[in-house]
Amino acid sequence: MIESQRHSYHLVDPSPWPISGSLGALATTVGGVMYMHSFQGGATLLSLGLIFILYTMFVWWRDVLRESTLEGHHTKVVQLGPRYGFILFIVSEVMFLFALFRASSHSSLAPTVEIGGIWPPKGIAVLDPREIPFLNTLIPLSSGAAVTWAHHAILAGKEKRAVYALVATVSLALVFTAFQGMEYYQAPPTISDSIYGSTFFLATGFHGFHVIIGTLFSIICGIRQYLGHLTKEHHVGFEAAAWYWHFVDVVRLFPFVSIYWWGGI
Repeated sequence: MIESQRHSYHLVDPSPWPISGSLGALATTVGGVMYMHSFQGGATLLSLGLIFILYTMFVWWRDVLRESTLEGHHTKVVQLGPRYGFILFIVSEVMFLFALFRASSHSSLAPTVEIGGIWPPKGIAVLDPREIPFLNTLIPLSSGAAVTWAHHAILAGKEKRAVYALVATVSLALVFTAFQGMEYYQAPPTISDSIYGSTFFLATGFHGFHVIIGTLFSIICGIRQYLGHLTKEHHVGFEAAAWYWHFVDVVRLFPFVSIYWWGGI
């Protein structure tokens, strides 16, 4: 005899994806170490591990979307878990990027004698913060306004406007990434040019990597919105993407001030 569910929680079915992701991570780690130490087969194992992880991510998220959108298991109570979890994830990302910006600030506020006692170090040519860096700070802030427009459109039940807003968000993100690549191509310093080059490329590079992840996040949300998966009552996936994108665009202010402006005046 089958009993009806009398609670709001989702008791998930057994899944092979946690162990699958663990094996992929193990293969990636071992393969990466083997590759960096020039062991035979290291590159192959690293590639297989990355492919395994990407496949696991795809099928696991596919199952989550199926459970939430088609099977209706994600009740209001269940939605709290992903929300709180994603907030904690963003907090961890804030700490990570703060460490990179802190390294740059530490070196710029108290430059050592090894780099000439000045910042930027002696002999290092820097970018003008009033050119591409300033433009590439305005672009993420503008895209943040576009993703907010998409959120309000979803809440108002205007599906087409939400898709248009997400297209605008993704377009601005792609423009940002293109300008970032152009900046790296034209940048006078390299990552090997003392502490300035290391902190510059690490901080701006990891921020750019987060922009790429946020762009993919927004593209998936745009596709789901076009397919009618997101409603004004149920759009946790989009909320996570919007929070992540606002985190990315606000964080851009810190490298502009601490690296471009402070290091370029």
